[in-house]
Amino acid sequence: MKGLQQYGNRLEAGRALASELQNYKDQPGAVVLGLARGGLPVAFEVARAIRAPLEVFVVRKLGVPGHEELAMGAIASGGMRVLNKSVVEQLGIASEVVERVAQGEQEELERREALYRGGRPALNLEGRTVILVDDGLATGTSMRVAVMAVRRHRPARVVVAVPVAAEETCGELRAEADEVVCPITPPNFYAVGMWYEDFNQTTDDEVRDLLQRQTDAA
Repeated sequence: MKGLQQYGNRLEAGRALASELQNYKDQPGAVVLGLARGGLPVAFEVARAIRAPLEVFVVRKLGVPGHEELAMGAIASGGMRVLNKSVVEQLGIASEVVERVAQGEQEELERREALYRGGRPALNLEGRTVILVDDGLATGTSMRVAVMAVRRHRPARVVVAVPVAAEETCGELRAEADEVVCPITPPNFYAVGMWYEDFNQTTDDEVRDLLQRQTDAA
């Protein structure tokens, strides 16, 4: 990927990202976790290219009521929660509001986990190299909570890998992950979707299909 041109779609972005992760190809113990839903197509191509197992990891943003695109925090599989204290304090969001939003998102998180896994147990991450993949990073709230949640499983190494991100966010995550891989950090970032020609929402069916395709190919 050269310059600041857009990716065609998430699968193309995944192939470009995979070329940056070749040192993990055929590495024993490596596993790719795609953040649902948008990170799954990217992670699918990464997992296929480096020949590693693919797993889904569910993270839900806690949007500010009435301004849901603004994250006041996030939750992830395993009960992990991170709050953006500056947003909560600046907007004077009451704790009961945070709890109400968190409860609703927890229900959606559990619904998605049950749907995507179909009864399969989660992979054991202890002692493994975990490559966390999303379609991009703006504030990095979802990825930050994902890293914290994965750390609870005592992996040997946590790698954050995304096709495009805000440079400041990558810098912040380097303090939390063992490695951050990002081919493009545009100076005028604004939003992840700007860097894709096709940024349509990934559906539940697409996530399930990609997971099944990876399972069938294993």
